[in-house]
Amino acid sequence: MLLILLSLIPAAGCYATFAWWLPHDGARHLDYRAAEACSAREMEQRTTDCLTTRQYTVVRTVNKPRNITASLTDGNSWRGTVAFGDSRPLLERLMPGDRVTATIWRRHIVVLSKDGVRQNTAAAPRDELQANAALGTIGALFAAQSFIFGAVRLTRPRDYKSFSWSPYGKRLLLAIFATFFGVGLPALMLDIPWQVVPPVSATVAVCAAGVLYFLSRPRAAGDT
Repeated sequence: MLLILLSLIPAAGCYATFAWWLPHDGARHLDYRAAEACSAREMEQRTTDCLTTRQYTVVRTVNKPRNITASLTDGNSWRGTVAFGDSRPLLERLMPGDRVTATIWRRHIVVLSKDGVRQNTAAAPRDELQANAALGTIGALFAAQSFIFGAVRLTRPRDYKSFSWSPYGKRLLLAIFATFFGVGLPALMLDIPWQVVPPVSATVAVCAAGVLYFLSRPRAAGDT
């Protein structure tokens, strides 16, 4: 019963991914790609769906694992910190006092540039829906595994060894997580539509479940 209840957690994560995360990120990325430079009228109306540019001065940069940032100031009262996913191609070149151009969209700095070198910030929308879909599918597969293992234990309390955690459950869980690297990441790098990821990942996981079940079955004495 516990496994059946625990299956609700990844199932909820899967639902949140496909019902909210994917549509939200997809729509946000499309809006960003369609955004154009703000007109004079839009500037007066303070519209945030268009692109504006401002000049800032670099106060300092930090280039450490999990902390890649640039602190900026407008020379007056405003000072802020912009995060990046990588130090290249621009952040590693910046020095305190450098003047940079910031592209702003929906009140967030999405691009920083200097002397023709541009770099997206961590706030810039990215087209990484394949990875999102792979994570959501992993949640669905993990929920299915937990539910099935729990149901077998509940209905066959004296004969569930074939669906025990070791070795079958552990191997199956590893195979499920492997679909992210075997399906999700290649789809992202090859720019394959994210809709392909869930059915392919599920098919791979089901095939792996069958093979692993066969390999994990207790064998009678004399079997080769």
